[in-house]
Amino acid sequence: MIGIRKCVCAVLAMVAFATIQAADWKYYFETPAAIWEESVPLGNGRIGMMPWGGVEWERVVLNEISLWSGQKQDADNPDAHQYLGEIRRLLFDGKNDEAQALMYKTFTCNGKGSAGGSYGAYQVFGNLFLDFQYPDSTAQVSNYHRELNLSEAVATTTFQKGSVHYRREYFTSFTNDVGMIKLSADKKKAISFMLSLQRDEKYKVERDGDMLVIHGQLSGDGVSDNGMKYYGAVKVKLKGGHIEYKNNTMVVEKTNEAEILISLATNYFQPDPKSFALALLNKAETQHYQKIKKEHVAEFGKMFNRVNLSLPQNANSTLPIDKRLEAFVSDSTDADLAALYFQNGRYLLISSTREGSLPPNLQGLWAPQINTSWNGDYHLNINLQMNLWPAEVGNLSELQLPLVDYVKSLVTPGENTAKVYYNSRGWVTHILGNVWGFTSPSENPSWGATNTAGAWLCQHLWEHYQFSMDEKYLASVYPLMKGAAQFFSGMLVEDPRNGYLVTAPTTSPENSYMLNGNSVSVCAGSTMDNQIVRELFTNTMAAATLLGKDNDLIQELKAKCDKLAPTSIGKYGQIMEWMEDYEEADVHHRHVSQLYGLFPGNELTYDKTPGLMQAAKTTLERRGDESTGWSMAWKINFWARLKDGNRAYKLIHDLLKPAGTGRGTYPNLFSAHPPMQIDGDFGGTSGIAEMLIQSHAGYIELLPALPDDWKSGRFDGLKVRGGGEVSARWENGELKKLTLKATAANRFCLKVPDKWDKNKLKQMKLRNFVVSEDKIFFNLKEKEKVIFNIE
Repeated sequence: MIGIRKCVCAVLAMVAFATIQAADWKYYFETPAAIWEESVPLGNGRIGMMPWGGVEWERVVLNEISLWSGQKQDADNPDAHQYLGEIRRLLFDGKNDEAQALMYKTFTCNGKGSAGGSYGAYQVFGNLFLDFQYPDSTAQVSNYHRELNLSEAVATTTFQKGSVHYRREYFTSFTNDVGMIKLSADKKKAISFMLSLQRDEKYKVERDGDMLVIHGQLSGDGVSDNGMKYYGAVKVKLKGGHIEYKNNTMVVEKTNEAEILISLATNYFQPDPKSFALALLNKAETQHYQKIKKEHVAEFGKMFNRVNLSLPQNANSTLPIDKRLEAFVSDSTDADLAALYFQNGRYLLISSTREGSLPPNLQGLWAPQINTSWNGDYHLNINLQMNLWPAEVGNLSELQLPLVDYVKSLVTPGENTAKVYYNSRGWVTHILGNVWGFTSPSENPSWGATNTAGAWLCQHLWEHYQFSMDEKYLASVYPLMKGAAQFFSGMLVEDPRNGYLVTAPTTSPENSYMLNGNSVSVCAGSTMDNQIVRELFTNTMAAATLLGKDNDLIQELKAKCDKLAPTSIGKYGQIMEWMEDYEEADVHHRHVSQLYGLFPGNELTYDKTPGLMQAAKTTLERRGDESTGWSMAWKINFWARLKDGNRAYKLIHDLLKPAGTGRGTYPNLFSAHPPMQIDGDFGGTSGIAEMLIQSHAGYIELLPALPDDWKSGRFDGLKVRGGGEVSARWENGELKKLTLKATAANRFCLKVPDKWDKNKLKQMKLRNFVVSEDKIFFNLKEKEKVIFNIE
């Protein structure tokens, strides 16, 4: 019988929350990158670099998170509201196809929407090229090794050409806010190259003293160059050799060592991007390279090293990453690849956003082109939200704050949209999001009429409170939640066919159903909308109660919440996606929006809704596993919540299949929709965490969805709701050690494994300790911890 052998509860000093001694997380290639998806991503939350590692010719793609074309615009259609009543009448008469046709004429945005004009797109900043000349140009290359060290956020390329060993290091400094490249060799005067800068359009490259600069202005309206300004500068520091400037390039000859410093800026945050970029560059130039690197690694490690994960390895664990992914197709016992993928997801999140900046977009931070897929924007019907799923549980809570700032930026334009389209108070936004405050419906109602995007974003505001228990923060975001709740309280309308309050018009994101032989998307009240609005009202009422505010609003929302339609089961035993049991136009559609309440919501649980949990399984079986990268990532989270570890791991296996030209994962671990979308990486990271720990149902549960291939392992530093940080070790599928640190004073509830000795549990001396069936309750003060060692 397994019992409690030792339990310690003690007040801890601040050192208790120091970073964990992390493993040396990295992956490598044995060849240079032939495509962008083989280059490695570096970023400090604002600037990004992706080096390809070519021997004769090096390309480094440069990015800056705020570089967007487009401009602010009023895209709200002032005549839209006069058609709302007729659209709703058609929906309630069952003439959804006619309602949709009317919306195409009357209920879209002004202008082109995401198809062009002022909407804009996230764009590549430029390319830095290095053309090398070697002492012996005919010598063979050997011992090639290209690596990304996730633990340090440093990339390296090493090789031997003839008798000379060459090394390149690259990083985007977290402390100096510049890009750094160091070129070195083990023989003097062995390094010669030509450095150039390039962009596909709207740029000028010129020499400015000892710098090479690239600058320009993008289009604001899709026609004129009246949009965002940008400025980048490059300096080179040499040990030996010399520099010449020819035709707006730098030519370096016979140096022993070269340091390349890169500074990038736009006028999105900085009114004078040139002065800002040059100040950063000049400061970095005065500092020693090793000092900049050491401080960068230490600063990055403050976040990355909070969490570690150890899973079983096999012989494939030491392979180059491209070959390792190929081997995983037929041998999934390399569980350490899932651990690497998890840590890579955390690495990408740290690298693609930071406080005071923008949240990661569809590309994260990294894009090699002017015309990014889907504008590289903020899709708000899952994609932006998925980007932040790992933030809280992955102990990167502060990385939610750029999203909080982004939500704040939507309120003012969203209030106008709410009034113009729905004659409602509060604020709203739809599926499309950019950096210019776009909140209108899209140009296409079949996918752009979803109006619960703002409510979904508010879930992240509440989740940040749930994990931090910071009431000062909650008070700062409560007005955002209140405004979103007021919008839905005002726009919900009673469906005369059933008496429920519904969102109308709306859709179930991007999916459609069959009606009168036609594929139709617009409806009155989708299941996802009902779940999200119910969640928004519930969280807003809880926040108001905690803050002692708005009792009248609490009563108003409670009355409206009680009139929302419940989640229902359809004729196939599935969760119904719409309020009527329509046949899906595509039963295998990538969106599984009717399961929002399973994940990321918490409406569906085995404790409260066992019948709906079975219906959720049926829904997923009908949908199928293989889909776009981010959809498979979402399904990992679904199956983890359903406590099926083997099925969740099967989805990890599907997600990590080499993408080639299809779905899965690219060699550099970017997720393939295809093309690349960063959300799959973040969704997969979240899913792995959900397999290891869950806290959404009101208690902490360890190893809820452990697959057979993860029989033994450990994790350190994962966060739980209620203000806790958890570490655990298990052997042969059984929990052996558990540590819970309180990051906030609270009463904690822990679900205990069946084999734990309940009688010994009752002997524990913890404050306000209660044993109740399969759970224990106890109080911890901030910075206290409790350790369970199990025999």
